Amino acid sequence: MRNVVVGIDVGGSTTKIVGFEKTAEGSKLIAPLYVRASDPLTSIYGAFGKFTSENKLSLEEISRVMMTGVGAAAVSGPIYSLPCETVSEFDSIGLGGLYLSGLDEAIVASLGTGTAVVHAKKGGEITYLGGTGVGGGTLMGLSRLLLKMDSVEHISDLADEGNLGNVDLRISDMANRDRLNGMPADMTAANFGKISDLASRADISLGVLNMVFETVGMVSLFAARSRGVKDIVMTGNLTTIPYCKTVMEKLNTMFDVRFLIPDLATYGTVIGTALRG
Repeated sequence: MRNVVVGIDVGGSTTKIVGFEKTAEGSKLIAPLYVRASDPLTSIYGAFGKFTSENKLSLEEISRVMMTGVGAAAVSGPIYSLPCETVSEFDSIGLGGLYLSGLDEAIVASLGTGTAVVHAKKGGEITYLGGTGVGGGTLMGLSRLLLKMDSVEHISDLADEGNLGNVDLRISDMANRDRLNGMPADMTAANFGKISDLASRADISLGVLNMVFETVGMVSLFAARSRGVKDIVMTGNLTTIPYCKTVMEKLNTMFDVRFLIPDLATYGTVIGTALRG
């Protein structure tokens, strides 16, 4: 009989679920999935049913359920009579980031509605370092206000046509090239500090994305410097936006660090939750 630990990350409108099957060779990851629902309980049971059905799992083959996220408190007892434990979200972020990156130590940032940053060591302590309120909520709120748009995919597509020169103030706008003191000419001096009356919707869309990802990247960079770490693992829903990788690669070059966006980065936290089992 199979022996599976299930991890569930319950968000406000999305629940992610994953499993690890324990075998003689070790633990095997069962592909994660997510569901959307209007309330946590509906989302949890919907995700659980979909996961067990798609992976042909019986309840008897699940040894325990590990849960995290803002909606985890909605569950006060077992799920289908299965033992259910709550895991610290910060522990989940750190464990998931290390697992996906294959690193023994890293700063792990979870890019969700806001952004949380932890310092994680394999087999050691996971420390919450802080974060920022800038994240997916910022992106969506400003896009609704400035662009009347609420589709991440459409915002990202529109930004492909944008020009940051019509939105952001850069170092090159403030100093001659021979007086840059080693700073890259295209480094941002002020997000939206050069907004033009002629800025298009595409320019504004790119400006919003750039501000969100530069802020998240720099907060993570400061955390890495405070711990003497160069590896920074980015996880969470926002990592699926292509421009995230663009900004992190630019920061890699500017500051001699290594931002990583691993495969399955969206599921970093729920993977870490399951690993606690």
